[in-house]
Amino acid sequence: MNIEGVVLAAGYSSRAGAFKMGLDVGGRSVIQRCVDGLVPLCSRIIVVGGYRIEEIQTLLRNYSKVEVVLNTRYAQGMFTSVKEGVARVAADRFFLTPGDYPFVTPEICRSLLGVEGEIIIPTYRGRKGHPILISGSIAQELLGEDDESNLRAFIQRKGFHTLEVNEEGILLDIDTPDDYHRILELAAKGGQSDGHRD
Repeated sequence: MNIEGVVLAAGYSSRAGAFKMGLDVGGRSVIQRCVDGLVPLCSRIIVVGGYRIEEIQTLLRNYSKVEVVLNTRYAQGMFTSVKEGVARVAADRFFLTPGDYPFVTPEICRSLLGVEGEIIIPTYRGRKGHPILISGSIAQELLGEDDESNLRAFIQRKGFHTLEVNEEGILLDIDTPDDYHRILELAAKGGQSDGHRD
């Protein structure tokens, strides 16, 4: 089975106080850590850039499986980046995740591949996270969704399966400086969480 990845990395990082894709987590950038989690299982990874795309291209220049593409409409919101990436998918199934999830791991991805269904979402203590696994058979339907819609609305309409995992990292993205500090704390513990916040 051919598996691809779509990573969304076009946003402004306006609330994070810095360009979050380039922030360091344990010696690697956030976007590199996210891509690293997909590389072992994906034949190709489509990274959708926009704002400061040149920096993303530089960070990912040594990844032979990565194709960085420009979403010229990125200012219109994340769903335009979803469509830009999904339009290029040619695989049976594909992972979809924002690029600011540095704890995407091959183990999580492998577990998701073991579940049948058109849309599989990992959960931690019942809360949905990333990456999402989507069947290529519904890609065209997603692309037909109105631009004013969003991925959540599409998923709710289609229905989905969940897989409970014991990794809090599926929930952790970077919207604010506090989010980044929380991620640094978790990375210092080896990327694993005991489920308790200090």
